[in-house]
Amino acid sequence: MIPAMLEDASRLPDDPDRLKDLVTRLAAEIKTRDLKIAKLEHQLAGHRRHRFGARSETLDQLQLRLEDEEVAAAGNEKPVAPGDDASCQTAKPKRRPLPPQLPRNETVLSLGETCACGGRLRRLGEDVTEELEYIPGRFVVNRMVRPRLACSRCEEIVQAPLPSRPIERGRPGPGLLAHVLVSKYADHLPLYRQSGIYAREGIELNRSTLSDWVGRSTRLLEPLADEIGRYVRSGAALFADDTPVKMQAKVKCATARIWAYVRDERPWKDQGNSQAPPAAWYRFSSDRKGTHPADHLAAFKGWMHADGYSGFNELYRGGEVREVACMAHVRRKFVDVFQSQGSAIAEEAIKRIAVLYAVEKQARGLDPEARATLRRERAKPVLDDLETWLAAQLTRISGKSEAAKAIRYALSRLKRLRPYLDHGCLEIDNNAAERAIKPIALGRKNYLFIGSQGGGSAAAIAYTLIETAKLNGVDPQAWLADILGRIADHPINKVDELLPWNWRPCAAAEDGAA
Repeated sequence: MIPAMLEDASRLPDDPDRLKDLVTRLAAEIKTRDLKIAKLEHQLAGHRRHRFGARSETLDQLQLRLEDEEVAAAGNEKPVAPGDDASCQTAKPKRRPLPPQLPRNETVLSLGETCACGGRLRRLGEDVTEELEYIPGRFVVNRMVRPRLACSRCEEIVQAPLPSRPIERGRPGPGLLAHVLVSKYADHLPLYRQSGIYAREGIELNRSTLSDWVGRSTRLLEPLADEIGRYVRSGAALFADDTPVKMQAKVKCATARIWAYVRDERPWKDQGNSQAPPAAWYRFSSDRKGTHPADHLAAFKGWMHADGYSGFNELYRGGEVREVACMAHVRRKFVDVFQSQGSAIAEEAIKRIAVLYAVEKQARGLDPEARATLRRERAKPVLDDLETWLAAQLTRISGKSEAAKAIRYALSRLKRLRPYLDHGCLEIDNNAAERAIKPIALGRKNYLFIGSQGGGSAAAIAYTLIETAKLNGVDPQAWLADILGRIADHPINKVDELLPWNWRPCAAAEDGAA
């Protein structure tokens, strides 16, 4: 009725009361449309940012674009005469020397001992130019020969026993198994691509064969992953998050989850000057029911940094697991509103949150007591003001706007963030868990889906081992190659000796030399 009246002014009522009622309804309708337009613009900005923005314009895509630009620039450079090193040094910054531990193949380029004039040449010195070369990974065959021996006196036949192998009656050595695991779960290279790479080397390894190796290897390494899980749950605080992965099903792919639990105490220093090593523990489930984290953390008592996922509420009800909210999630809501609408309220909220992070930068590396004191003095007043200011802004804007939604989310989460002010072992956000989730997000773009429940459990074990090794600065390839070669004979009650922070590279070198 209202649009028809607007198209034909002669149909507008003459009665002031009816006209006033029409204007009131028209204003309400315009307000509703404005809110809907703002919501759609916010969603559109989010989709554009997800598809074209910095977050979804993945690091790989950005690096590819930079590589293309650098290749084009290099192609336009003037060729340099051989041996003209001076011009190269002025054009580019000084390069670091090549690692001294790399093997050197030396070639001497000499003009002989006689000059063109017939005189004798004497050596004044030399110029050395080093170039970095690459030889593709090579397969080697380890032949274990066990002579059968007969005693000349008792005629007993004896033979040395075959040492334990990662896969009994199988062909792969521990180094090859470690390479397959690291290539798949650290370098995100699916098994069918690895099979193609090996085929170019003349080695036929079917994808099904590689899958069998991955399953057997992760089953062998499962006690080590379980030990990392016990270590993560023994800390005073942990970080928790989850991410979706597609799992193959009969009709269509189901949405499964991989859960990440991280213990990382590096931002603070213990009073005894001992530093607990960081670790990441992953678990797989076929759905996102709250019973899964409750089962994973049944033995945990302490603080848990997490987002607002309602499935964690079952953990909090008992009181043994206490929640710590994430400021990064709060900030992200305001960033989305600011980028889509240019909201002044969102911009001010981002600036106030930045002050809290500035305090955290000062607190990094201090002991827990000093961190808590610093936060109470400098962060608590800022957090109090932020909470009061957000509550005041909520009364000045439409309750259905995106900014209001961000404010309500912030007010609900800030109450659960306050424990970090009084406990120096806690952090202001859950970024440690989000960083642990990133390798899975990168990997699923390559392998697309997980084949089964067993495949998901194997992936969780592999991620646990590889990401924990990386957190401790240990090369996962070298570590897994050594561990796979001796875990079968290692006492199960001493499995902690094989953890990345207890592992020594010299052990692998000695085993390899033997």
